[in-house]
Amino acid sequence: MTELPDGHFRELIRPHTGEVTQVHVPKQGFTTEFAAVIDSEKGSFFVKAMFNRPGGRRDSILRERAINPYVQSLSPSVLWSVDGDDAGWIILGFQVIDTRSLDFQPGSPDLPIAVDLLNRAASVTLPDVARDWREDRRDPYVISEEERAYFRGDALLHTDINPSNMRVGDAGSWLIDWSWPTRGAAFIDPACFVVQLISAGHSPASAEGWAAHCTAWATADPKAIDVFAAADLRMHRAVAAQRPEEAWLAALAEAAQAWADHRGVAEARQ
Repeated sequence: MTELPDGHFRELIRPHTGEVTQVHVPKQGFTTEFAAVIDSEKGSFFVKAMFNRPGGRRDSILRERAINPYVQSLSPSVLWSVDGDDAGWIILGFQVIDTRSLDFQPGSPDLPIAVDLLNRAASVTLPDVARDWREDRRDPYVISEEERAYFRGDALLHTDINPSNMRVGDAGSWLIDWSWPTRGAAFIDPACFVVQLISAGHSPASAEGWAAHCTAWATADPKAIDVFAAADLRMHRAVAAQRPEEAWLAALAEAAQAWADHRGVAEARQ
């Protein structure tokens, strides 16, 4: 049994769980201070928690809680939560789902499931709670305000499209970990999917072929996609340079480079 962080944490969740009997930490990583499936007197819950102190990671768990009521057709429900200045933690207790990650490799039967999830996500109307969550992560990597404007829009974006966050099980398919939803141009999530597919072994043409099945991609301005591909490459290269010990970041930068080359975005090499 893996322990809970401390006795205070145990007391904070006790009203929702009763006595905790088992704690199972998933193999995949989460950018939280604590993430585990908890078996308890009152049932099983997937529990995510952050220290309750100012900063981006705290903001991400607050966004995840705020957006959850609007994405429950795609994501497990938040069944209970704990926070407060005296708590020291923000804790979310999710519905447990029995699933596996999707396989993004060429020829995988999971690829249509991923496309379906992206199309289902694109059909979710932007809720008022997300109107101020502008998608701006690539803003520093464009060369003009005109380019930056291509990323603006009124779509609800997940923004962390990867195989671990797209899952399937007997009960259906899910897009999990809405830790940083934003408001922006609808094509951005399918564009992130393209880079992930290339990193998984697809050619850029194959990756774009799968993205073409996404409604948000099919209606996008090709110039907007070009601008995104160039900015996304610059962003991935900068992040990989800051964390050279993490091979997966270098792999994403290589995939972004292959995509930019495919689209003929020559200035992305500058």
